[in-house]
Amino acid sequence: MTSKNIPFQQAASDFLEKEGAFRLGVLPTEQSHPGTARLSWIVQEDLVRGIRTLLDIDSLIPAKACGVFRSREYRHLADCLFEALSHGRRVFFVGCGATGRLSILLEAAWRDFWMSHPQIHSQMAKDGKDYENAVCSVMAGGDYALIRSVEGYEDYRAFGECQMEEAGVAAGDVVVAITEGGETTFVIGAAWKALSCGAEVFFVFNNPADILRQHIKRSREVMEEPRITKLDLSTGPMAIAGSTRMQAVTTELLVVGMALEEALLRLAAYVLPEDFLRKTGFSFDDSPEPTDVFKNLVDQLKAEPSVNALAALVRMEAGFYQNNGLVTYFADSYQLDILTDTTERAPTFSTPPFRKSDDRDSPPSWVFVKNPRLDTPQAWRTLLGREPRGLTWDGAAFARLNGPAHLQAAPPKLDNGEIRKFLIGREEDPSRYRDGNSLALWILAGDDGKNAFSKAAMEACRGKFGNTAVLAIGEKTVFRGDADALFHVSVRVPASPLNIWNHLLVKLVMNTLSTITMTVLGRVVGNWMACVECTNKKLIDRSTRLISSLTGLEYDDSCHALFSTLDSLRCLSPHERSVISPVMATIQRIGLKAFPCNEKEMQTPFEGGTKTNGNASKRGIGKTVRLT
Repeated sequence: MTSKNIPFQQAASDFLEKEGAFRLGVLPTEQSHPGTARLSWIVQEDLVRGIRTLLDIDSLIPAKACGVFRSREYRHLADCLFEALSHGRRVFFVGCGATGRLSILLEAAWRDFWMSHPQIHSQMAKDGKDYENAVCSVMAGGDYALIRSVEGYEDYRAFGECQMEEAGVAAGDVVVAITEGGETTFVIGAAWKALSCGAEVFFVFNNPADILRQHIKRSREVMEEPRITKLDLSTGPMAIAGSTRMQAVTTELLVVGMALEEALLRLAAYVLPEDFLRKTGFSFDDSPEPTDVFKNLVDQLKAEPSVNALAALVRMEAGFYQNNGLVTYFADSYQLDILTDTTERAPTFSTPPFRKSDDRDSPPSWVFVKNPRLDTPQAWRTLLGREPRGLTWDGAAFARLNGPAHLQAAPPKLDNGEIRKFLIGREEDPSRYRDGNSLALWILAGDDGKNAFSKAAMEACRGKFGNTAVLAIGEKTVFRGDADALFHVSVRVPASPLNIWNHLLVKLVMNTLSTITMTVLGRVVGNWMACVECTNKKLIDRSTRLISSLTGLEYDDSCHALFSTLDSLRCLSPHERSVISPVMATIQRIGLKAFPCNEKEMQTPFEGGTKTNGNASKRGIGKTVRLT
C-alpha cells in the first residue's frame, strides 16, 4: 500500500500522524476473543475440538440477537421495508467487503424468490409494481468486488455517495447501510447521501454505539443524527480477531434477512388472497423464534457426525494445498454463498486471489468456484439474479471525487467485461488441475443434487483433477454420482421464503471449513489472522496491532516494521508476493514474544501442523519462525 515514490519511513510516519481515524483497536470486533485465544494450538492437538471451539462463538449469537429482534428499531426496519415495497419504492442494501457481499446475497435471495414462484410473481405483477427489481445492492467497488477485493474503496466517503447516486436512490426509498465495525467510511458516505435524497435510512453495525460515539468522529456523527435509525448488533470479539466476515456478518444476515422475509410475507398477504398463497406453499402459522432456530442449527453443526465430517474434509483440503495441489468447488444454487467465502480467503489469509481468464502471470488461486451446468455469462446471471453491475469510472471520475492519485492515474477496470473474465461457469480451465494432484469438490445444498450433478460429470472431473469428493450440507444427501469421498454435514433446515436458514447454514459451514483449514496451514496464530493483507487503512491498522501483539513491539515501531516489509516486497514478482504475507514476514524478522505455552507449541502453527514438502514451502506453507 506504500507509494513507489514515498520512502517507507515517511509512509509509516504519514499513516501514524494522519490516519488516527483508522486506529480501531478500541473496537470489540477488532479484539481477541478469550474463548479462542489458543485456537491454533487446539487445532494442532485435536482438530475436532478445534472446530467445536470455533463454533462455540457462533453459539453466543442468539443470546445477543434476542434483544435486537424485540427492539423498536428492528420493528421499525421491518415496517419500513414493507411500506416501501407495498408502495412501489425501492430497498437498498449497502456494504463494503464482507457486508457488500452480504448486500448482494440479500438482493439475490429476493430475486430468486420471484423466479422460483412464477405463480405468485404473475399474480402480484397485475398491480403494475415491479417487485422483483425492488431490492438493490450497492457494494464498494461494484460487483467486481464480490469476487476480488478492490483496494482502498472503503476509505472514501465520496465513493459511497457517488455509487448511491448512480444507483438512483430517491425519496421514499429505504436504505440499509451495513458495516460490521460501524465506522466504514464508504458506507457512512452512502448513508448520508441517501438521507439527503429523502430516503429512510437504517445504520446496522456490530460494535457498541457508546464506544463508536466516544472514539470515532465519523461514527459519532451518524449516532447523533436522529433521522437515521441505528441497529446495534454488538457481537463482541470475533472467533478470529478482526475477522468480521464471521460472527458479525452472520448476525447481520440473521437480523436483516429475517426483517426482509417478514416484509415479503406481509407484502404477499397484502396483495394476494390467503387461500391462493397457501396453495403455493406459504405458511401463516406461528413460526419459532429466529434465535431458537439459529441455536438449533449451530447445535446440529457441533454434533459428532457433522464435526467429524468437517474435520475429515479439512484434512483432505489442507493436504492438497500442502502438496501444491488446487481445489475447485462445483456448486449450483448456493454458488454465491460459497463464492463469498472463497473470495474472502485471499485478503484474510494472503492466498492468491481469483485469476482472470486472460491473466497468464499471476498464480492460480488455491481454491475457486464453478457452476457445472452453465457457461460463465449464464452463471453470473443466475448467481446474481440479474446482469452484473460493474463500475466504469475513469481517471476524471476519480479526480472529481478527490480520489487518491494512483486511482486517477491508473483507474482499475471494474466493468462487466472484466467481471466475466472470471470463469465461474462450466468452461474448461486447465489451470485448475495439474498432474492428477488437484481436487474437484462438489458442494450440495438444498436440492442441488437433483439436476446439477451426475455420474458422468463426476467421472469427467476424476479424469482431469485426479480426485473427487462431495460435501453434502443438509438433512439428506441427493447425489447420483460416484465420488472418491463423501462428507455429509447433516443439519435439518426449516423452510423459509428467502431460504435464509439455508444461507446461514452454508455460511457457517464454509466459514468453519476455510478458517480451520487455514489454521491447520499455519495462517492463524492463537486466534489472530497472521497472514492478513494490508490493502486498506483499516487492514494496515489491524496488521500493525497483530504484529505488536505477537512480537511485543510498541504500535508505532510495529507500524514502521510493517511498512519496511511492504517496501522490501515491492521488488518481487506478483507470483512471489502472492505466497508471502507482509505480516508474517514482519513477525518472522522480529521474532515472537513469549506465550503461555512451550516452544514446540509456538513453532507448530507456523509449520502448517503436518509434515510439509518442498512444494508446500514454495507456497509459503511450512515457513518456520525463528524464536528469539
